[in-house]
Amino acid sequence: MVIKERRTKILLALLVCSDVNLQPILFDQRIQAIFDLSFNQKTRGTISAMIKDGAIEKSSSQNENDSEASNRSDEQVITGMYRLTDKGFHILCLEFPFFRFLRDKWDGKWRILSYEIPESKRDLRDKLRREVTGWGLGPWHRSFWVTPHPIIENLRVLVSNKEEEQYIQAFEADHIFGDKEILIEKVWQKNELDRRYRELFKLWHEILSKDGDKLLKLRQVISEYVTLLRIDPGLPVDLVGTSWIGFEAFNIYKEIRSILLS
Repeated sequence: MVIKERRTKILLALLVCSDVNLQPILFDQRIQAIFDLSFNQKTRGTISAMIKDGAIEKSSSQNENDSEASNRSDEQVITGMYRLTDKGFHILCLEFPFFRFLRDKWDGKWRILSYEIPESKRDLRDKLRREVTGWGLGPWHRSFWVTPHPIIENLRVLVSNKEEEQYIQAFEADHIFGDKEILIEKVWQKNELDRRYRELFKLWHEILSKDGDKLLKLRQVISEYVTLLRIDPGLPVDLVGTSWIGFEAFNIYKEIRSILLS
C-alpha cells in the first residue's frame, strides 16, 4: 500500500470499501490485509482515537466497554462494523479531494491562495506547499493557486499564529467571464490526467487477467488507483461534465471490488 500513515489508511479503507454514502463495512482480516493494517496495539489505539475524535463510528451492536475490550485480543477488538462519519469524510477529502464532489454539491465559488514567501525562507515555503498538497489546489501563476474546494477555513487553521501567516492572502470569488476549459487545462492539465486514467485502466486489466489470489489482486488495484487519486484535484461535475473519465474510473473500480470481494 502506497499510504504509510495509519489514520489515513483507515479513513480510505472505510470509503473505498463502501461508497460516498458512507455505509458501514466489516473491518475484518480481508480489509486489513488489503490495506496492510496489522492487528497490534498501535492500530487499536488509532481506531479508538478516531472514534473519540468523531472521524469514524463503530456499529452500536459492536460497541464494548473498556473492561470487556481489555480481556479480548487485538484481533477481536479491531474486527467489527465501522463507518466513516461526515467529519471523517471531509478530513479524507483534504488528502483525496476527488471524493468531495461525489457527495457534496459545489457552491460555484473559487478559492484563491496567494503567497509571497521570501527566498530566504524557502523551507517555510516548501513546508506550506507540502501541507496543502491534496487540497485540489492548482498553480494558476507563480505563488498563485486556485481551487473549487472550500478550503479557506482549513487554511486559516493551518497558518493561524504561525510565521507563514504574514505572507498569505486568501480569497473567495465567482467566475465572471473567460473560458473555463482553458483555465482547467492550464491549472490542472486535464488532458494529461485523462491519459493517466487510461493507463490505469490498462494496469487494472493486466492485474485482473493474471491468475492469483483475489485479495492480492484487489490490493494491487487499489494501490494503483490511490497513486492516481493523489493527483486528481477532484473537480466538480459542473466543470468537467458527467462523462469525465474520473467518474467512470470510480464506477469501474466499484465493479472490480464487488467481484474480487465476492
